[in-house]
Amino acid sequence: MTSILRSFIALYTAMFLITMALGLLATFLSLRLTVEGYSPQVTGMILTSYYVGSVIGTFYCSHLIKSVGHIRSFAAFTAITGAMVMLHGYYISPLAWGVFRFITGVVSIGLFMVIESWLNECSETNTRGRVFSVYMVLFYLGSGLGQQFLNIGEIKDSSLFFIIGFLTLIGSVPIALTHSIHPQIQTVQPVKLNTIIKEAPMGMVGCLAAGLLTSSFYTMGPVFFHSISPDVSRLSLFMTVTVVGGLLLQWPLGAISDRFDRSIVIPVVTLLFGILSGLMLPAGQFSIPVLMIGTTLFGGLMSCIYPAAVARAHDLFESKDIVNVSSALLLFYGIGAILGPLVSSGFIAVFGNSHGFYLFFSSIGILAGVGLLFLRQTELTRVIPVEDQVDFMIMKRSSQVAMQMDPRSEIETGPQGDPSEPKDKARP
Repeated sequence: MTSILRSFIALYTAMFLITMALGLLATFLSLRLTVEGYSPQVTGMILTSYYVGSVIGTFYCSHLIKSVGHIRSFAAFTAITGAMVMLHGYYISPLAWGVFRFITGVVSIGLFMVIESWLNECSETNTRGRVFSVYMVLFYLGSGLGQQFLNIGEIKDSSLFFIIGFLTLIGSVPIALTHSIHPQIQTVQPVKLNTIIKEAPMGMVGCLAAGLLTSSFYTMGPVFFHSISPDVSRLSLFMTVTVVGGLLLQWPLGAISDRFDRSIVIPVVTLLFGILSGLMLPAGQFSIPVLMIGTTLFGGLMSCIYPAAVARAHDLFESKDIVNVSSALLLFYGIGAILGPLVSSGFIAVFGNSHGFYLFFSSIGILAGVGLLFLRQTELTRVIPVEDQVDFMIMKRSSQVAMQMDPRSEIETGPQGDPSEPKDKARP
């Protein structure tokens, strides 16, 4: 493990700093818009533009990276991100901020493409699993730690924009000074959606639900919490424990996912999330400690839906298809991420901050869970024997290249250098 950290210290450091910056920026913008008096619907629409940009950036950033190289692309992406952060602080306008968030979404996905493709290309087959795991753990830690910077400075002044811009730009230094060889991004073949949807409907529904839930929380979570407590230190803790819960619960739930029929585990986890969200409906009446404990479990269950859905989809395809399948899964996640803040902000507007916030999550969780059970019971999905399931991997959605880092994508090579039987065969 020490050798892995030493080999990729520059890439891990850059990713950690940028994850802190982007996580802090999302929460801060949501809180700032709320303090400025904008409605939940307006806040949702502005912040949703980030996810629209991320989906578009997934298709176009790779072309720039191939054209000018990783280091130059990374420098351009960080410079643009830093510029957008400064513009947020200079001019407050719903339309302008929507444009700024859209551009930030495009270039931020490019940042992760650079880092992920670099890690993927430079890691050996026998260490890629550990490289992938360290990457995802640092991703979660960076996201959680970034929330604590909310305690520095006033919400209505520009000091936090300076901190976010500083973290973003300083994150380019490790990449600029690294001696690593420039890797090449693997070509992602066109996705045959019809085949993938037909073969893995549970994976698609799971990713769609995960996109709806995750984007809604990180967009509207600060709006909700500010309505029950204007204390910024408590808000930063609220966002942090959600991320920490996501990190802690992935290990035990991942073990359960590997040991039991995943076509049952996914709907059960989704339903449990929906039920827990319903129990937290009167959250505004809870004491803050009780709310934090519930939020930790809430974040843990929410974060496990996406990786479990991805693993379920890969149960049904060969290893050589992982990037192709993952592109479709990311597309459905992106669609959910775009719709989530728009729908959840509507719930908040109609039912109020406390009740509307958790009513949205409860509704999506229960509807998705029932839908997943329906797919299984009507035999629209194939049941895979537990011993044939692929391994559960800790995962937080970032870019297509992260799927190439996934050890499940590796194919054994025969003595003559030709691909032999894939490690994870398609199931009959």
